[in-house]
Amino acid sequence: MLGTLPVEADLMLAAPPPPPFDWVREGSSYWLFEESGAFGIPRNGIEAEPHSWTSRRFQANLAFPDGRVLVRSGIGEALSALDSDGRPTILGGGPLTYRCIEPFRRWLVSFDGMVIDTHVSNQIALTVDQDKLVPLKYEFELEMVVPPNEQDISPEKFFTWGKGKQRDAASVGLGWRFEQMLRGQGEIAVDGTRRTAKVVGSRIKRRSVRTDGLFLRGHAWQAVVFPDGRAAGYEARPVHDDGQEPWNEAFVYQDGKMHYGKATRVPFLTQLLERGDDVSFEVETDLGITRIAGVTELSTFQVAKGHLWGLALSQSGARYTWDGVSAYGMIERSSTSVA
Repeated sequence: MLGTLPVEADLMLAAPPPPPFDWVREGSSYWLFEESGAFGIPRNGIEAEPHSWTSRRFQANLAFPDGRVLVRSGIGEALSALDSDGRPTILGGGPLTYRCIEPFRRWLVSFDGMVIDTHVSNQIALTVDQDKLVPLKYEFELEMVVPPNEQDISPEKFFTWGKGKQRDAASVGLGWRFEQMLRGQGEIAVDGTRRTAKVVGSRIKRRSVRTDGLFLRGHAWQAVVFPDGRAAGYEARPVHDDGQEPWNEAFVYQDGKMHYGKATRVPFLTQLLERGDDVSFEVETDLGITRIAGVTELSTFQVAKGHLWGLALSQSGARYTWDGVSAYGMIERSSTSVA
C-alpha cells in the first residue's frame, strides 16, 4: 500500500516546524460509511495549525438515513504526538484521536464526546439548536486497501502548471497531500445502544502551507472503493472567471494499478437537497472514460452566513454504482451560487 512518499510521511510532526518553515500545517480527515448505509461519518478531521500548536481545530459529522445528523466542531487541547515507544504516531484534538498502527496500512480512529443532535433540514434552514446535546462514542480500526493517491504540489511540479491550476494549488496546499481508500470495523455507541459495524471509506493526510480562502469559488470531490477492489475519485474546481483551466485531478484503481487522469463530468453543487441528488461522475484515464452513477445519502450541510468565505458546503455520503456493483463513498462540494 506504499506510494512514492517515505514511510515517515504517514507519521506526525512531533513539534512545530521551526522558523522560517513555521507556516507548515498538518492535517488529516476520515470519511467512513457503514457498508449497508446504516450510518455515515461524512468527514471527521483534525488540523495542527502553526499559529496554535498546543490546540487543534477538529470537526466531526455523523449522519443517518432518516436525515438525523450529529455534529461537533471547535478547538480542542492537543494530545502529544508521541506514543509509548516515543514515535510520533498520534494526532489528537478534543474528543477526536487518530493513531497510526502501521504507516500507510493501519490506523485507529476514535471519538468520545458530546455532539449537537439535529437534522439535515435544520442545517439547510439555519435552525440548528446548538444546545441539544447527546453523547457519542466510536472507535474503528482501519486497513488501507488502495495505494495512496498522491498530490505532489512541490515547486518542481507547481511551476510546470498553468496559472489556473497554480491558483487552486494555493488553497489545496503547497506541499503534499494524499488520499487512501480503506475498510475497517469497530464499535459505535449512541442513544444508549452499542453496536459493531464494518465500514468503508477513505482518509486524507496533508503537510503543507495552505491558504484556505484564496481563489475559492466552489469545488467537487468524490471517492469510492467497491467490494471487488476497484476504486475511483477526483477533485475539481470550476473554470476561473478569466478562462484559466482549474485544478482537476482524478484516479481509477483497477487490477492492482493506479491510473491517473481528469474528471470529465463533475456534479457541482447547485441545490441543497437532503438526499437524492444525482452526483454521477465520469473520469478519463488511459483506460478510457469510467462512468460511475451516484446519488446522495447521509448528507450534512454548512450554509454560509458570514463564514466559509461565502460558500455553502456539503459533506455527505453517496451510493455509487459501477458496472452493476454498488458501494457507499464520500462527496464534498461547495458553491457560492447556492449560499
